[in-house]
Amino acid sequence: METIRDCCFEGERPLFASSDLRLENVQFYPGDSALKESQHIAAVDCLFMGRYPFWHTERTRLSNCHFTAASRDALWYASEVRMVDTVVEAPRMFRQVRQLHLENSRLTNAAECGWNCRDVVFHQVELRGGDYLLLNSQYIDLEGCRLQGNYALQDTREVVVRDTTIESNDAFWNTENVTVYDSILVGECLGWHSKNLRLVNCTIHGTQPLCYAKNLVLENCTLVETDRCFEYSTLQAQINGDILSVKNPTSGCITARSIGELILDEHCLDPGACRISTADAVPYPSVS
Repeated sequence: METIRDCCFEGERPLFASSDLRLENVQFYPGDSALKESQHIAAVDCLFMGRYPFWHTERTRLSNCHFTAASRDALWYASEVRMVDTVVEAPRMFRQVRQLHLENSRLTNAAECGWNCRDVVFHQVELRGGDYLLLNSQYIDLEGCRLQGNYALQDTREVVVRDTTIESNDAFWNTENVTVYDSILVGECLGWHSKNLRLVNCTIHGTQPLCYAKNLVLENCTLVETDRCFEYSTLQAQINGDILSVKNPTSGCITARSIGELILDEHCLDPGACRISTADAVPYPSVS
């Protein structure tokens, strides 16, 4: 493998179609597509300031690198990308990437990051400003992460999340086969229109969560200041503590310490189809 170290490149396509190349302490100044169509590239302690540096690449390894805000749309149409100990300030970092692995890295402007990706692993990754993070991606494994940005993980499939904090309105919309363990989920309208969403040992904050869901499962979860939960959802829910209000669940069962208000109005499909069990007396249905 050839090694290039301690130098700078700029302009358009300076290392186009490179192969079996190791970059050490290399700086890429403004320009486009520095390593487009490359294969087997390892970059260590490198700085990227140009657009589209890694498009149509295979087997890219990045360690202790820095992508500035100018290096937007950096890794698109790529496969086998591994990034560790790296700081990314650029938006739209990943698009249509297969086998994407991030570890111990920080993305400070993760807007529109990770669309249409497959086989994604994020371990100990912080993502800020991540609106529409991982939209329409599949086979995702998140562990020990912190995600901030609205509409996270919409339209995703086959997802496992562990020990992660997600601050996002409208997270997990229209998802399928998602399991979340030991995590904190903050934001309005969580998990609407999901199918086979399972939450285990999770804490959920925010209004109107988990509506229009099919085969929703909550195990040993806590709902904090959540109201109008479960509208038109089919579910099995074991809740620790109280729920402010539940509205028009479709069917299944809900167990909680108490429910402040059970709303079964004229739009409820079948008022007796969801079994509700509380330590206190179940409140009388009300009409909203």
